[in-house]
Amino acid sequence: MTKLALKNVSMNFGTNKILHDINLEVSEGEFTAILGPSGSGKSTLFSLVGGILSPDEGEIHLDGRNINGKQGFISYMPQTSALFPWRTVLQNVLLGQELQGKADKHAAKQMLVTAGLGEYEKAYPHQLSGGMKQRTAFIRALLSPQTVMLLDEPFSALDEFTRLDMQKWLLSIWETHRKTILFITHNIEEALFLADRIVVLSDKPASIAAEFRVPFPRPRREHLLLEESFLQWKRTVYYALKGGEA
Repeated sequence: MTKLALKNVSMNFGTNKILHDINLEVSEGEFTAILGPSGSGKSTLFSLVGGILSPDEGEIHLDGRNINGKQGFISYMPQTSALFPWRTVLQNVLLGQELQGKADKHAAKQMLVTAGLGEYEKAYPHQLSGGMKQRTAFIRALLSPQTVMLLDEPFSALDEFTRLDMQKWLLSIWETHRKTILFITHNIEEALFLADRIVVLSDKPASIAAEFRVPFPRPRREHLLLEESFLQWKRTVYYALKGGEA
């Protein structure tokens, strides 16, 4: 069942063409990774889906409803945790629900325990590590009532080992809740490890250059990263990203 659909979406900034004729359907509960060269318009695409911008051409539908330029229908997690420094961990994760007038403190506390943050609910962001901040931000997005989540390179600032831990944690949470996720990344391994499907964007003006259905069964474990089949898929996606042939 299609949850989110982009139909012939194009976007320009003045004479600068950013996106051209993007057509994409995302199924309910699907984890889709978006890969593309730096500056190819991935974040612009998220701004369109999130209603921050309106496309110059085309339509964006959520559950069959046109949401062009309409905010509040999509949950968004940026590259930085964007936590409010004057709010505690618990207060930060409740923010999305508070804005909807539906704060569920019990559910929030349970999610913090699941994320290993139960002892930090009264802590402030400056008292947290980078990984803990990102977990807090993700729980905030997860607890929001929106059923589609946009994750914009949420682990890019983390070191390699923390990033892998966060990827495994994200998978464990997603496999339980199965929200629909669009995930921007520059990291091919990350896309293959996390996603059901990978969408590769071309350089500007960006269009969809390739799509891949990730073949690895779930649940996925970190030993997958060293398997020959994984490395072969990494090469395939790499060549698609570079616009060449494998």
